[in-house]
Order: sequence, then structure tokens, then C-alpha cells
Amino acid sequence: MDQGPVLLVVAHGSRDARHAATVHALVERVRSLRPGLRVETGFLDFNLPSVPAVLESLAGDGVREVVALPLLLTRAFHAKADIPAVLREAPPVLRVRQAEVLGPSPLLMTALERRLYEAGLCPADKATTGVVLASAGSTDPEAIAVIASFAREWRRTGWRAVRPAFASARLPRTQDAVRQLRALGCERVAVAPYVLAPGFLPDRIARGAADADVLAEVLGSAVEVARVVLQRYDRAGVRSMSAVGA
Repeated sequence: MDQGPVLLVVAHGSRDARHAATVHALVERVRSLRPGLRVETGFLDFNLPSVPAVLESLAGDGVREVVALPLLLTRAFHAKADIPAVLREAPPVLRVRQAEVLGPSPLLMTALERRLYEAGLCPADKATTGVVLASAGSTDPEAIAVIASFAREWRRTGWRAVRPAFASARLPRTQDAVRQLRALGCERVAVAPYVLAPGFLPDRIARGAADADVLAEVLGSAVEVARVVLQRYDRAGVRSMSAVGA
């Protein structure tokens, strides 16, 4: 039975071993939700296998259709520049379509909220709690605008306040946003890392959360993240098949 294009999850990679381990755990979750779908993982840097190596292997296996999904929460430099550049070098026998990045998505909001509850909050705390939406940061204005919009949407679900913060490239830092929420009069302050896997910048977020009441875990292999991966795959795969049949 034809299972559709192969899904290639494209991760950035990191010197921190926790990063690759988390990516692989997420990919296993995706496989568990879609048995029979071939899912491969490639890294842009630091980890193996590299994206070019995976593409070569797929071509050698007789694969002809690939959906490459950037394991990113915002559409910034990696999604706009270096991932497309790598995919353009794919073997000519492959038809490769790049899927959209994961964020924003209501499912990611649900995952963030669940991580906060796992860290000790409960739904009854929402109206008196300020949340720092702490992302890695970017120099791309589009990515920053998306984070700000996401924070506003999350605030409308009932939190006392939601403030974006960034571990790099932009201000405020996590610790500054924590202080802002204290000054606003929030009964408690929680930090929700809007990142997929542990590493250097998530560790910086954690250090900045020292004065917060609650620090959630990274999104990691949350089932909601895996569902977003499959949503992005399905949308890209349908467009790819339509283009081929046109």
C-alpha cells in the first residue's frame, strides 16, 4: 500500500547530546501516531546523519517523493535560507517539498500549557498567574512578530498576563520578563520555554527563570508536537501530489 511521500524531519543539531536524543524521541512519537509512514531524521549541523546523506540514501532506496519538515517553531533564517539551500542539492530523482514550520499552532499552545501543569500549576491558577513565553530568539522581524502574536493569543485563554522573552538576539531576557510580571502584580510567575529540545539557549532560559515560581520543561516529544508534525506533513504532501498530477 502506498503510504505517501517519505517524511524527512530536519533538525538543526547541537553539541548537546540531549538535543539529538529529544529529536529522536519526537520522531518515534510521530511514527507511533502514523504506523506505516516512513519517517527519517537529518541534521543540519553537529549531529549525524546529515540531511544530504539522508537524501542520498532515500534516492538509493528508490524513493521519489519526500516532504522535508523543518523542526522549527518560527519561520526565520534556517527555514528561509539554509534548509532550502540544502534541499536544492538533493539528488535529481527526488521530488522534495519543504513543509511549513511547526508554529504557530493551537496544539503548541496546548502543549505549553500541559508542560506548565506538569511543573505544578493547575487550571485554577490561570487567572492569577503571569507566564513568560521564553523562546530562543531571532534577528528575523517576522519570527519575532509571530512570537508576540502567539503570546497575545495565549493570554486570551485566561492567563493573568503572557509576556514574550528571548534567550538571544532580542530583548527582554527571561529574567527581565519575570520581573515585569512581578511588577504587574501577578500572584505567581511561570516560565514556559517555547523551544523543542534542551541545549545552550534553553539552559540560558532556565537560568533566567531562577526567580520564577514555576519553570516548565521544553516541548520535547509532547504528543501535541508530534500531531503538528503530521499536520504539516499532510498539507505539504497533498500539495506535492497535486503538483505531480497536474
